[in-house]
Amino acid sequence: MTAARHHARRWGALLGVLALTVTLGSTTATASPSSDRTDRTSRAEAARVDRVPVPDPQWFDCSSAFGERTSCGTVQLPLDYDQPRKATTEVALLKLSVADPSRKIGTLFINPGGPGGSGVQIAAAASFFLSPEVLERFDVLGMDPRGTNFSSNVRCFRNLGEQATGLAGLNVPFPVGDAETAAYVASSKAFGAACSSTGTPLSGSMSTAEVARDMDVLRRMVGDPKLTYIGFSYGTYLGNVYANLFPDRVRAVVIDGVLDPLAWAGTNENASIPQTQRLKSGEGASKALDEVLARCAAAGPEYCLLAGLGDPATVYAEIVASLKGNPILVTDDEGNPLFEITYAVLISVLLSDLYAPEGSSWVDQDLTFVHSLQNPTDADLSALRAAFVTRFEALHRSDSSPAGAPAGFPYDNSFDAFQSVLCTDGRNPATAEEWVPASAAADAAAPGFGPLWTWASAPCASSTWTVRDEDGYTGPFTRKTAAPVLVVGNYWDPATNYEGAVAAAGLLPRSSLLSSDSWGHTAYGTSACVTDAVDAYLLTGQTPAAGTVCTGDVQPFTDPLGSEPGPQSRGAAPSRPLPPVVPPLPGAAPRS
Repeated sequence: MTAARHHARRWGALLGVLALTVTLGSTTATASPSSDRTDRTSRAEAARVDRVPVPDPQWFDCSSAFGERTSCGTVQLPLDYDQPRKATTEVALLKLSVADPSRKIGTLFINPGGPGGSGVQIAAAASFFLSPEVLERFDVLGMDPRGTNFSSNVRCFRNLGEQATGLAGLNVPFPVGDAETAAYVASSKAFGAACSSTGTPLSGSMSTAEVARDMDVLRRMVGDPKLTYIGFSYGTYLGNVYANLFPDRVRAVVIDGVLDPLAWAGTNENASIPQTQRLKSGEGASKALDEVLARCAAAGPEYCLLAGLGDPATVYAEIVASLKGNPILVTDDEGNPLFEITYAVLISVLLSDLYAPEGSSWVDQDLTFVHSLQNPTDADLSALRAAFVTRFEALHRSDSSPAGAPAGFPYDNSFDAFQSVLCTDGRNPATAEEWVPASAAADAAAPGFGPLWTWASAPCASSTWTVRDEDGYTGPFTRKTAAPVLVVGNYWDPATNYEGAVAAAGLLPRSSLLSSDSWGHTAYGTSACVTDAVDAYLLTGQTPAAGTVCTGDVQPFTDPLGSEPGPQSRGAAPSRPLPPVVPPLPGAAPRS
């Protein structure tokens, strides 16, 4: 996800020995009297984490499941860091060890986003997307954030049957029309009430601040004096929160695909706007699609199928207008029904297309396929149909639908986990009904994509989502860190608007902004320019020159139709959590 921006850029030099004290909840930090000095972890925050004994994960070899040189373990960490000797929660870990320990610099912590993505799984996949130079010098450590994946799971409902019933109204990408809207609002309220009752106490202890505290305890566990970290998408907010809670404990923090922290957390000025609207993810996706259509037109029909049907932007508008009134039933080659394409489903599929660097080609294929269904010809649609069905099913995951599953088993908590982090972290309007006008405003700013992202936070309405974390963190995001934070933003990111990177970099006094004219969600791996800059920073602490702009290797419509694709980007990251906007279970929402 991501955001809006242009806030205060740097702290001005403070004259004399004036100390600025900021109190946020129970967290108090004092800025250094000199603008050149590093801010220190507050006494209250240090007391929370430093008194926790170093945990023993009792590492065991899990290479048969996760690959060579992987070790797995679990640790018990405080449910509430104000009461470290009371209740705990189990956190799952995976470590990918360096081949030659004598060359090791330290441990690289990694988070894939979500919120709720698996740090265990992305660490296991690190050898497929991190550069050899990085893997030769760092152990890679992934933790599944508390409440998620292989860690102790948050559960807002007693069983899968209750979950399916409570969240039935969320089983659309976004609501269209009065009936769907009423059902979506009702299920949003049920979701908030369930997570604020059955889901407690874990649902109220899953804020990003708690995960940052967990990460600092684990930093001590691996023996690193300062943290080395790379976070993608929502993982950028985790990195940002860590850097501001523990500014003197930063060795190297990379945040790629950046959420505007003030939009995510909320302020007095923007709290009346839904959290997932103020991130402006919809505007980012809409901007990317508009550019794809413009480049399709410029490239022409030899490079883009849609250009052979007329002006691509006009063709898209006609597809949307027709689909709003007449959904399409998709069948297989034998004419058997598969699923229905509604306007909301089309938007969700296009968003998933735009997550990939080569997404422009998928957009072209999918819109051409839908157009062909609306304007039947004798053309063979089997290849386009197969491609569309594959992407639809990847989003829908219909095989895990609760329709035929026994109530209570298996319980998929990914929706509960996503919402528990989102809603515990951010400020939101009071009632789910307030998302109705908000969605209309978002649709005006970013047709289709605006409502898709905006409705994701409807369960967070504060009158029904009442559980809170008294030790959550909502700012400031202006700490002077011991080392600069590297902020990476992609111009055409459909989930984390480039403006989010600009905002985060403008707030962090010692940050370095690396921009990329690239496609898909996040930028690492989309070009040697980005990858080398990130690698150099992780290895040496050296940031790229101010104003550096990279260009992604994959650009829209540069290869003629039917030709072999160009060279793939080096070190491209594996797919991080896509937005299950056509949900595998009721209640899914876009994920960053």
